[in-house]
Amino acid sequence: MGRVSTLNGRQIAEHGLDGWAFLVGGLQTRIETGSFAAGLALVDAIGAEAERAQHHPDVDLRYPHVDVRLTSHDVGGVSDRDVAMARAIADLAQSAGHRLDATAVSLVEMGLDTPDRTVVMPFWAAVLAYEAPGGDADDEVRDPAGAGPTVWFQPSGSEEPRQRWHPDVWVDPSQVEPRIEAALAAGGSLVSDAEAPSFWVLADPEGNRVCLCTWQDRES
Repeated sequence: MGRVSTLNGRQIAEHGLDGWAFLVGGLQTRIETGSFAAGLALVDAIGAEAERAQHHPDVDLRYPHVDVRLTSHDVGGVSDRDVAMARAIADLAQSAGHRLDATAVSLVEMGLDTPDRTVVMPFWAAVLAYEAPGGDADDEVRDPAGAGPTVWFQPSGSEEPRQRWHPDVWVDPSQVEPRIEAALAAGGSLVSDAEAPSFWVLADPEGNRVCLCTWQDRES
């Protein structure tokens, strides 16, 4: 059997998965269930389908919704297996009368500006009980349980003052304009759209920055 290939954002978009957002190597959705009991029943159904397909989705049961993230852990991204599972989960949800909502999900990473990441990475891995995956991801540390946000280290100068920490908020491309409009209405400002549609830089009223990111205009 050949190696499973990962899909990039453009390829995933071509599949037309209604209700799913592609966020940093995974497909995510929020399923509005209306009650904890209904959510639990849906989780049971998803679990049975996952066992049948030999898939391992990340499922978060809350009141009154269920969040699902799909990724092929063995290849570190989204594959055709995840697309098939996304369709199966959508069918299960819709059969139970539930709605999938890609606009409600986002994924947050934390970026730390540093002149030399090799000096600070071991500290953050230790204090957070994270791991450094290495390889193509040699500039970040991750929660081995997959629960906490990834922390990555961005090269910067050493001059002061500078903002060291900034969040990266990954959203579906359809949510960029509403998020920017809401941020501006809340007193923020648009610092730069030079890298759009890959990311936009915004700032709060005190100048603290955040990047609003999408899969667009990226290789993966």
